[in-house]
Amino acid sequence: MNTIRKVADTPPHHAPSKATSSRQFRQPLGLVGLVLFGLAYMVPLAVFTTYGLVTQMTKGHLPTAYLLTLAAMLLTAYSYGRMVQAHPYSGSVYTYTRKAFGAYFGFIAGWTLLLDYIFLPLLSYLLIGIYMSEYFPAVPTAVWVLGSIALVTMLNLVGIESITRVNWILVVAQLVFIVVFIALSVQTLTAQPAPISLLEPFHHDGFSVPLIMTGAAVLCLSFLGFDAVSTMAEETPNPRRTIPLAIMTVSLIGGLLFLVVSYFAQMVFPEWNSFVDPDSASVDVMRRVGGELLVTAFTATYVAGCFASAMVSQASVSRVLFAMGRDGALPRVFGKLLTKKRVPANAIILVSLFSLIALFITLDTVANMISFGALFAFSAVNLAVIKHYVVDQKLRGPRNYLLYAALPGLGFLSTLWLWTSLSSMSFTIGVCWMVLGLVCLLGVTRGFQVKMPDLQLAE
Repeated sequence: MNTIRKVADTPPHHAPSKATSSRQFRQPLGLVGLVLFGLAYMVPLAVFTTYGLVTQMTKGHLPTAYLLTLAAMLLTAYSYGRMVQAHPYSGSVYTYTRKAFGAYFGFIAGWTLLLDYIFLPLLSYLLIGIYMSEYFPAVPTAVWVLGSIALVTMLNLVGIESITRVNWILVVAQLVFIVVFIALSVQTLTAQPAPISLLEPFHHDGFSVPLIMTGAAVLCLSFLGFDAVSTMAEETPNPRRTIPLAIMTVSLIGGLLFLVVSYFAQMVFPEWNSFVDPDSASVDVMRRVGGELLVTAFTATYVAGCFASAMVSQASVSRVLFAMGRDGALPRVFGKLLTKKRVPANAIILVSLFSLIALFITLDTVANMISFGALFAFSAVNLAVIKHYVVDQKLRGPRNYLLYAALPGLGFLSTLWLWTSLSSMSFTIGVCWMVLGLVCLLGVTRGFQVKMPDLQLAE
């Protein structure tokens, strides 16, 4: 069993020591702040990120694909909550799998998790550059990408409180836009003379389970917000109660928003194979519903949502790097908290430098990378629940078998099914990333001759 080195709580009326303050976060996040953090990460308008791609992939059955993804994600969100109760620390999948299956598998799981965590802020920067360049063609895409990276990095270095305040504005703006979009969609549909089938978006000609499963697998990248919430465990008072509740709340709210928006988009624009450009299919939908004015409002709101996602995703991945650096799985320079705000500044700066890849990578490649890493991580967490509670803790009885075996088991099977439905590109990129992680693991352990450093968890 791995040794846990606990950092003592700060005694009352005494200032924390330098060593303690460099290893412990502040705890400013409550339930509302965590839900906003997760929704900002997910981006309520993220349904339009892969809207054209998945709509064509499923032959116009995007809402059905979202139903399948939502069911799998709720099961996985439940497993995340159970693991947070067992191990309320930063590190997310890395911490849970290391504690359940050992240091080596924990490293590989954490490394694979980094695939989607590192590339999600990069995806946001890429989308900001694409959409802003459409409206300001005279300004190079690189200017928008570099400017957003610099601003997001600065806000992360200032501290998590600043991100929470900005999230309020950006999430509310997206929710207001969704309400307006639904209202205009209803107006457009009621003005049509022909009768409308309300079930048409879920099942019509061309229905194919394998195609819908493939689309559902891609849609998993939209649900990464609940996973990001788990990385804030050390910045939340009473994380064993608050984090699981926030995880389920974010998953349910985000999933229902995706489902409703995709439903109305499919209703008003059922011609799934007639988009001008699948990458910008959302513009076709907005133009039909509200004309150029709505297109402009959508672009502004969507770019703001991408900015919010970039902020929280960079904050989240920096916490995973911090946890791995604190444990010695990565260079310990990433495992230190700097500045008065106690943020993992070195990890934040590394993520910002990595995000420069957005200057020359394609949207399709990033989406495939994120989906592979996310589904691998989700599968590992579902298995970790069974290992921790049923095998290690030896909990028995019908109730325990339901809570700690049946539900996470269904979560594992659903995420495994989605994972195997990904494209060959996803597996090629993902396997290459995992091989690189194995090379790093061999280096850290000198060919498995040296044990992985012990976990160093702060309480």
